[in-house]
Amino acid sequence: MVLFLVKNGTGFEVPVTSSDEVTEKMEKEENVNHGDDVLDIENDGSFDGNGEEIRRYWSQFSERNMTYEEPLLVKRINTTSQIAIVGSNLCPIESLDYEIFDSEIFNQDWRSRKKVQIFQYVVLKWVFALLIGLGTGLVGLFNNVAVENIAGFKLLLTTSLMSKQRYFEAFLVYAGLNMSLAAAAAALCAFIAPSAAGSGIPEVKAYLNGIDAHSILAPSTLFVKIFGSIFGVSAGFVLGKEGPMVHTGACIASILGQGGSKKYGLTWSWLRYFKNDRDRRDMITCGAAAGVAAAFRSPVGGVLFALEEAASWWRSALLWRAFFTTAVVAIVLRGGIQFCSTGKCGLFGEGGLILYDVSSAKVTYSGGDILAVIVLATIAGILGSIYNFLVDKVVRSYSIINEKGPFFKISLVITVSLLTSCCYYFLPWIGNCIPCPIEGTVACPSIDESGEYKIFQCPPGHYNDLASLFLNTNDDAIRNLFSPKINKEFHISSLFIFFAAVYFLGIITYGIAVPSGLFIPVILAGAAYGRVISRLFEPITKLDRGLFSLLGAASFLGGTMRMTVSICVILLELTNDLLLLPLVMVALLISKSVADIFNKGVYDQILKIKGLPYLEAHAEAYMRNIATRDVVSGPLMSFSGIETVGNILHVLNTTGHNGFPVIDEPPFTDSPELCGLVLRSYLLVLLKAKNFTRERVFANASILENISVLDFGKAGSGKGVKLEDLDIEDEDLNMYVDLHPITNTSPYTVVETMSLAKAAIIFRQQGLRHMCVVPKSQERPPIVGILTRHDFMPEHVLGLYPDIKHHKWH
Repeated sequence: MVLFLVKNGTGFEVPVTSSDEVTEKMEKEENVNHGDDVLDIENDGSFDGNGEEIRRYWSQFSERNMTYEEPLLVKRINTTSQIAIVGSNLCPIESLDYEIFDSEIFNQDWRSRKKVQIFQYVVLKWVFALLIGLGTGLVGLFNNVAVENIAGFKLLLTTSLMSKQRYFEAFLVYAGLNMSLAAAAAALCAFIAPSAAGSGIPEVKAYLNGIDAHSILAPSTLFVKIFGSIFGVSAGFVLGKEGPMVHTGACIASILGQGGSKKYGLTWSWLRYFKNDRDRRDMITCGAAAGVAAAFRSPVGGVLFALEEAASWWRSALLWRAFFTTAVVAIVLRGGIQFCSTGKCGLFGEGGLILYDVSSAKVTYSGGDILAVIVLATIAGILGSIYNFLVDKVVRSYSIINEKGPFFKISLVITVSLLTSCCYYFLPWIGNCIPCPIEGTVACPSIDESGEYKIFQCPPGHYNDLASLFLNTNDDAIRNLFSPKINKEFHISSLFIFFAAVYFLGIITYGIAVPSGLFIPVILAGAAYGRVISRLFEPITKLDRGLFSLLGAASFLGGTMRMTVSICVILLELTNDLLLLPLVMVALLISKSVADIFNKGVYDQILKIKGLPYLEAHAEAYMRNIATRDVVSGPLMSFSGIETVGNILHVLNTTGHNGFPVIDEPPFTDSPELCGLVLRSYLLVLLKAKNFTRERVFANASILENISVLDFGKAGSGKGVKLEDLDIEDEDLNMYVDLHPITNTSPYTVVETMSLAKAAIIFRQQGLRHMCVVPKSQERPPIVGILTRHDFMPEHVLGLYPDIKHHKWH
């Protein structure tokens, strides 16, 4: 008896034992998808054959496809969330084809390439790296100029009204402008590009892991990311532009890597080299590095961020191109800052590549300082893990509201904006009015919008320490906290209030429908926390409070992001203080180690919330005791090397599979053998070309003349050949088509007895989309099944074997 598994409408797969039962199930159910990497795809009804036609096709397939089904699981429950629930519409999630396709038509293309074409390919890689750096650098400069001018105008207007003691009007202006900007950012996300909401780093990280989620790198997402981030940061939210800048750089790289556009006539022959996921992945990695470099003005930190956090695959050639890209970003930013320093950019023009220069502080530390740093990092690790836990709960709660529609998304954003405005405006009223320092080089009270000494409601000659933090842009608040020149002007109670406010406002802000980064909120909270610790440990430490603020920010970043090397270098490039390197390293290592005890990093949690099937670098321990054959699902749909058009069309219409085994059978071979793997997209191109024969024979050169390797290149998002594009006549259904020229003849295969843990490591390291499982015995059919990303998900495996995690394995 041969066992089939057919998924019913509730997500359970029901065992059946005959082709008639399979046909009955298929006629009843509209969702037929078995173990492939397209998830939650519904039948679009494009196949309108009656029951007799389906039964006829299944009778042709039954003998071949039914024999490849053993062993299969009797009970399967899919518990993995496959839908991105935050910031994007419900959509299927597919995998990317990073594998090098070894087929006859591709090999012939490579063999026919001349030296000049290879030179073109290499040169274009560097040209694209240059363009990514230029584009990201210009966007980063535009972002800074826009935010400084919009936020600066808002703060100047508020301060002007307060100086005239028109406090209620000042609040109305401040809160009104904040809510207007917030509503604009939310409207962009809600109506144009929902996938632009949030940080964007988890999405980029998922793409570089091989996950092709819907529209995460689309041009509309890029547009909303740029302007939504400007509006969101200018609205005074506790968020940053750093995460959105990473997403922006990735979007720019993705658009450049589309390989041209037939629609707009951009079909330059050189661009054909980049019509594949592998080269696009490298370009998007450079884009992510460029985004960090543009946000933090940290070129080396950008490369290390891409290496440590974003990319799942890395090689030395990519390191060189990423470094070149970030160097271009640094040059663009430096040139832009020098231009703006002449006063041609409005309120923007102060500062340079070093955002928070603390190099003027003397760095000498003793045993007491090291003890204080250890305590600071340990507590920061605990607070960072609590931060991640609360962000997880808040984002899950917000997703329920966001799913109800654009009106609810915008209402939530306006509510959080009003709450933030109230906190920022009214909390300084409980701050201290402190006399201005007698000796100081900075004007007190400050007369500009970003000063260190805000007068707020205080009498002349005094300043409000809390207003100096709240009624500033986030960058200026961090600069004030890091500044070594400012010693005791922040009262410890004010620091406590600011830390608590920023800590919890950062948590409730993330997850609303605006582009929002987590770096700045964490740095803000960490900087205030570091100042508090420096005051508490004042009897035993002599380290400057500005440096303690920097160490607090580093430890908070380690406790939430769980990165070490890249954060260390970014902070050093930000602050221009190499002497503090040993203490920053200690703070990062301790805070990360402590936080890892409690939960995962914030980006890993967001990936899980969004249902993105991210493959970790390591396999779970219990997977060592599960063989690959134990998770293979069916029915397995395969094709003969020379297949009928009707059979191919039927399978494409009734399944959501993206890869199919190709089996060579007698009389072409002595016994059935695995020829390779063919992709759905390639089959659609082949069917559209209509290279059919009436006899079951191998295709000759004349038949394949009208097919170019360019036709099989990766199309832009949603622009590939679809089933509805095919023009198949009834008389074509019984004709034959040779699949050998487009079949990957060297697919990655594993024996059915290999442990799932070992297979998972191979799958991730090689960047696969499909992995063929072959039998151990030669007497059996040549393939047992196909593993895809979904089969390696811990939630999926535990759904099959719920008790295996509790067993103790040795």
